[in-house]
Amino acid sequence: MNPKYNTAYIYLISFISALGGYLFGFDFAVIAGALPFLKSHFDLNAYQEGFTTASLALGCMAGCVYAGKSSESLGRRVSLMIAAVVFTVSSLLMAMAPSITFFITARFFAGFAVGMASLLSPMYIAEISPARLRGRMVSLNQLAVVIGILVTNIVNYFLSARGEDSWRWMFGAGAIPSICFLAGILLLPESPSWLYRKGRQETAKRILRKIGDNDYAEQVISSIRHSNISTEKISFSKLFRQPYATPVIAGVVLAVFQQFCGINVVFNYTPSIFESIGFDKDDQLMQTVFIGAINFTFTIVAISLVDKIGRKPLMLAGAVLLAMLHLVIAVLLQSKSPYTTIPLLASIGVYASTLAPVTWVLISEIFPGKVRSAATSFSVLCLWGAYFILTFSFPILSELFGGVSNTFYLYAAICAAGAIFIRLKIKETRGVELED
Repeated sequence: MNPKYNTAYIYLISFISALGGYLFGFDFAVIAGALPFLKSHFDLNAYQEGFTTASLALGCMAGCVYAGKSSESLGRRVSLMIAAVVFTVSSLLMAMAPSITFFITARFFAGFAVGMASLLSPMYIAEISPARLRGRMVSLNQLAVVIGILVTNIVNYFLSARGEDSWRWMFGAGAIPSICFLAGILLLPESPSWLYRKGRQETAKRILRKIGDNDYAEQVISSIRHSNISTEKISFSKLFRQPYATPVIAGVVLAVFQQFCGINVVFNYTPSIFESIGFDKDDQLMQTVFIGAINFTFTIVAISLVDKIGRKPLMLAGAVLLAMLHLVIAVLLQSKSPYTTIPLLASIGVYASTLAPVTWVLISEIFPGKVRSAATSFSVLCLWGAYFILTFSFPILSELFGGVSNTFYLYAAICAAGAIFIRLKIKETRGVELED
């Protein structure tokens, strides 16, 4: 049987779902440009700076927990709508914040929406995509993330000319793509896998016949049926019993490693890093634009490679190369060399073409169908917990270690350990049907 696919339709619905990734990129990146103004406006110390940045991650964790439940009870589509509404409201509230407490609370809810989208968008795309196209389609979500980062960095650079209140314009701008995302969701079909498990088999088949031909629809339905997916509630404790424990532990370690590899401090604390080697505020913000451009370019590379080379080789190469680049960055930062820009941008390129997109692809693929929603939710929850620790600790560690440079020795060691884990414990998932 050689099923045919409606590739244009698959790209359309994947692109709309991936707009959640764009908003993820916005809320992730906007803090880098706004932080110098926030520090001045609210007179933040190192702990407050760390918590202001990291509060997004706390919201992400709550959003993941909620999305894991709502995606099963309400469906993927309605849950994405809820995320879009929260995105819109939180963007406006951050822009109007009268105090740092109000701002952190609003940023928490922005994180709630990010957490929902970070789980739901790749899950939805994985469930509506044929195995042959799935890696590329799920990588569209990461592409949307990096487009969001790049556009936000460019907008931040120009909005910085508005003076001390520039940060309000930076955050308020997020309402525009949020509304576009909400409108796009109205065009999406529900996940066929979710519909089938809810007893709506005919609706699931009708959607599958829009995605592919009859052969494809029958193939997917058969795969879902034989996976023995049930509607029973799966507790987190059950995830750590066999036969689920092995893939769940692997997914959690990958999620945590994606954060602890250290690259996200470069994204979130670009001004602080470049301030340490003598760059002024305008040059610091320009570096965020360069970082966004490199991130975008190499994510395009990743999309072309993930279904050709495979997941494991890309993850392994990324971990090894980042370990080496972090050592170079640490040495150059210590000498306050302007050439630090070169390995920093190289590390962004490596991360963007390996760990950043491929981790999300693997998390959407490696879990058995019966526990996929709960296991994906738990893994992404751990990812955001790791992100909170990383971003909250960076300004504090920089003070404790006597400078920004010494933190990169720590990240280099973590990358080396991650490479060993990937080599020994991660299996290739390229071309494997989700329900296999």
